[in-house]
Amino acid sequence: MRDIASLLEHYRSQGNVITVEKMLSTEYEPTKVLEEAERRGAPAIFNVQGFPLPCVGSLIPSREHLYTLMGVRSDEDAYRRVLAPPPSNDWFIEKPFENIFSEFNGNVKDLPAIKFYEKDGGRYITTSIIVARVPGTDTYNASVHRLMISDEKGFAIRIVPRHLYRIYEDNLKEGKETPVAIMIGASPLTLLASSLSPPLGVFELSLYKNLANERLEIVYTPNYGLPVDASSAIIIEGVLTSKLVDEGPFVDLLNLYDRRRKQPYLRVERIYLNQSSRAFFHVLLPGGLEHKTIMGFPREAAIWDAVRKAVPRVIKVRLTPAGGGWLHAIISIERNSDGDGKTAIMAAFGAHPSVKHVVVVDYDIDPDKPEDVEWAIATRFRADRGLVIINNARGSTLDPTAEDGIVTKMGIDATYPLKERSKYERPTYPKGR
Repeated sequence: MRDIASLLEHYRSQGNVITVEKMLSTEYEPTKVLEEAERRGAPAIFNVQGFPLPCVGSLIPSREHLYTLMGVRSDEDAYRRVLAPPPSNDWFIEKPFENIFSEFNGNVKDLPAIKFYEKDGGRYITTSIIVARVPGTDTYNASVHRLMISDEKGFAIRIVPRHLYRIYEDNLKEGKETPVAIMIGASPLTLLASSLSPPLGVFELSLYKNLANERLEIVYTPNYGLPVDASSAIIIEGVLTSKLVDEGPFVDLLNLYDRRRKQPYLRVERIYLNQSSRAFFHVLLPGGLEHKTIMGFPREAAIWDAVRKAVPRVIKVRLTPAGGGWLHAIISIERNSDGDGKTAIMAAFGAHPSVKHVVVVDYDIDPDKPEDVEWAIATRFRADRGLVIINNARGSTLDPTAEDGIVTKMGIDATYPLKERSKYERPTYPKGR
């Protein structure tokens, strides 16, 4: 199974794990550790005062780390796993809950939630996966949400208008609270699967099998019978209530503060700890490379899929770190027509509605090299023929320029005219001389 401990063992064998001996505070100190870990491209293990399990962060701060975890060697192989249809019912192995977990003696405030930055609204858990039953069905939904400690009995949970929001609202209309299970420290591929956006009714944990090429070990929670990753460090059972409490500010993907708002109160009923020595509490640095990798990669796959259906060949797609892994896309393609660049731009906007700026370049330009992309814009882009502006389009609510989620989008077709190819040819020389 591709759990956190297995990933750490792999990187330890390469001498690429940072271990912090000092006991850390829940305020700011983990931020410094995780920033340094991401700069070095290595996972970091540390302990937070008053909590029995070790913490870990910067597990997948890069594409290379993600591909190692998935056991793939190319973008295309990784994208195809992300895009694969849901597997059959044979996607899990059930384990007994009581053999793995025991009840935690402490309360919510005893958990290693972190205050990362000065204006954070409180102490946050950033890798919580929420599992809830879809009302009126025998299936479930899993999604990733930030949790801010509200008091010793519960959290403020940020819920955007997607599937969990719909489940919550449907239950409220019936006068019901929403029972949930929370996983913390699950397999990074469980976290990635829970970040995907299949139709409501497709249980995200089943997609683990596509990503890992193996079945997921699960347990069912004692009170609500909700299926969760058996490798999780912590399982929490609770309910989403009708009560609203303050949540935020919190640093988002764009390294800006998301505002304070009223959000549902998640009342905690029981907390369980994994008794294995292989359990780690996963801490995600808000706005860090790991955050951008987990959130952005599934959208990158969606863009690749849409563009490859519209143009002869897609060479590479990148949602850039400076764009939060969310707002800026760079796409290199092979073309049959001078119109293919604009077609690729429109396909990208359709595949990932939050993307704000798209740059399309030729096959000889590497999207992983910003200087290559800038060179293509400088030498191949002409605004009167290659600029695409879309006014009053739905964008990302994270974008500070958005007004009620409405933005102006821009596409840059930085490909050369096919009939003038020789004019734009890059110089080469025979290798090995």
